Amino acid sequence: MARLSTELNRYFFEEVTTPQVSLKEILTLAGERTFGFLFVVLALPSALPIPAPGYSTPFGIVIFLLALQLIAGRTRLWMPEGWNHRQFDLVSVQKIVKAGTPWLRRLEAISRPRLTFVCTTLPGRTVIGIAIALMAISMMLPIPLTNTLPAIGIFVTGFGLLDDDGAISLGGLVLCLMGGILTTLILTFGYEAVKAGIDFIRSGGL
Repeated sequence: MARLSTELNRYFFEEVTTPQVSLKEILTLAGERTFGFLFVVLALPSALPIPAPGYSTPFGIVIFLLALQLIAGRTRLWMPEGWNHRQFDLVSVQKIVKAGTPWLRRLEAISRPRLTFVCTTLPGRTVIGIAIALMAISMMLPIPLTNTLPAIGIFVTGFGLLDDDGAISLGGLVLCLMGGILTTLILTFGYEAVKAGIDFIRSGGL
């Protein structure tokens, strides 16, 4: 099976000929690798340091629904029929895929099946599902700084799930924990206070 970066570039740059792409097409592209594949693809727009308005909330909702199904032990995806027809601009999707390809290839270069129990057993998948569900909620919040780090956590954790690489998924779970802490701080102390603290640390105040 071709690498994810290769498949995404082939599909969105060579096969799609319409000006828009539907969520159903993305789901179909996932094939049998549904959960890991979709966590990676749906988190990608918010995980990248490029503007991707309009993606965090709808994709966060879909990721949350996927995570609940992972927690429930489902192996086959269920999605409300009406969601399948949600359309996204192809040019915007191509920009996201192009920007995300180098990051995907870095992970692909080191990914291999290891610590597979993290990704294949019910306890492991339940922990992953809970972490991703919480990060999906954070992605949906209309507050700065609550989208990117949680999305990166989902992206990395999902990639490990895709390749049965428990080591990568564990790294992603650490990122999810960091994202959860950041979101909690923002909800507790406010965006401006947390941003000021981050700027202070970056300036060498500590």
